[in-house]
Amino acid sequence: MQTTFTEEQLRDPGIRRANEILRSCVHCGFCTATCPTYQVLGDELDSPRGRIYQIKDMLENERVPDAKTVMHIDRCLSCLACMTTCPSGVHYMHLVDHAREYIEENYSRRWDDRALRWLLSKILPFPGRFRLALLAARLGRPLKALMPDERLRAMLDMAPSRIPPASPNDRPQVFPPEGERRMRVALMTGCAQKVLNTDINDATIRLLTRHGCEVVVARGAGCCGALTHHMGKTGESHATAARNIRAWAAEMDGQGLDAIVINTSGCGTTVKDYGYMFRNEPLADDAARVSAIAKDISEVMIDLGLKAPGDAAPLRVAYHAACSLQHGQQIKTFPKDLLKAAGFEVVEPRDSHLCCGSAGTYNLMQPAISAELKARKVGTLEATEPQVIAAGNIGCMMQIGSASDVPIVHTAELLDWATGGPKPGALQ
Repeated sequence: MQTTFTEEQLRDPGIRRANEILRSCVHCGFCTATCPTYQVLGDELDSPRGRIYQIKDMLENERVPDAKTVMHIDRCLSCLACMTTCPSGVHYMHLVDHAREYIEENYSRRWDDRALRWLLSKILPFPGRFRLALLAARLGRPLKALMPDERLRAMLDMAPSRIPPASPNDRPQVFPPEGERRMRVALMTGCAQKVLNTDINDATIRLLTRHGCEVVVARGAGCCGALTHHMGKTGESHATAARNIRAWAAEMDGQGLDAIVINTSGCGTTVKDYGYMFRNEPLADDAARVSAIAKDISEVMIDLGLKAPGDAAPLRVAYHAACSLQHGQQIKTFPKDLLKAAGFEVVEPRDSHLCCGSAGTYNLMQPAISAELKARKVGTLEATEPQVIAAGNIGCMMQIGSASDVPIVHTAELLDWATGGPKPGALQ
């Protein structure tokens, strides 16, 4: 794609990177075949290629974003299926993230949209606030029909019927390995996940220590920054990410770390990009070090090798591939390989490359499109007639679980059970 940025514009690192990405696009349109919003809406402007044209026009002309452009970019899930499909290696993630930052800085949203985004950014990354908000949402459900905004109704629907008490395992501490120490790792306990489902971190810690890992929950680490990053709120997302970088760098410089283990793939994609996000900031070196050792739990378990299966039932497991894992991190086979090695029968749904519609806050901000994608995903998963659904991302688990009666658990929970841990709570 030909671009016409001026020399002055190209002095800006963000524009320079956008120019590199835009020039790598050859207009082939392969991305339209795997774009969920294009599949649902059938509008070229809601495809990656269409969004790329709009972003190019907006950035080159330094124009104030118009409502139509913002609408089409807001509809992007950031599922990154287009990056998997693209034969030219267009790094769409960095381009759309820059566009969102530009929109945040230059576009005046309607007051209700601004208020909703502000509310989400001030609640979801903070476990204490999020827990209180979920309790309030449960109390507000009887008033759902009176809510004028479908996004507010979606927030009420999001609240689970049961909110588990906080797990003591999520506090800063060190868990010793069983037997000889093979690795020393930091576990990212996250933000929303440890409110919605405490079983995941608990199972991950048992799984890692059983396989010879000393597990550190670092003091000062928390939300990865993805939620605000994808809203274009760069200042907030970088402040959050910087706390993680400092916390993990301190552990690396202290007793050392072999890996930073992440069991929420949406967070993993962001943490692995810290090196790029902070490339022009004072934390650049530490951010690059953190990104270099950030690993999904499935990557670590492949390195460690799974212990012989225990007494877990040989269930038929439908594996849901989270977009942030299969497209964002290009991890496609590890979770399935581990589940098979643990003794489970693994099946995959049709169109496994398509998003379930969760995508961070997307199911709250774009509930209609999200609901269509959820219905499609649940239909293809249930068509495999599974006894349980496994996934590696809490957002996907909440999204799919809200529309299916089939139990849904994290991959780490099944691996923990298969190697000597307790039966996952969802299967009790």
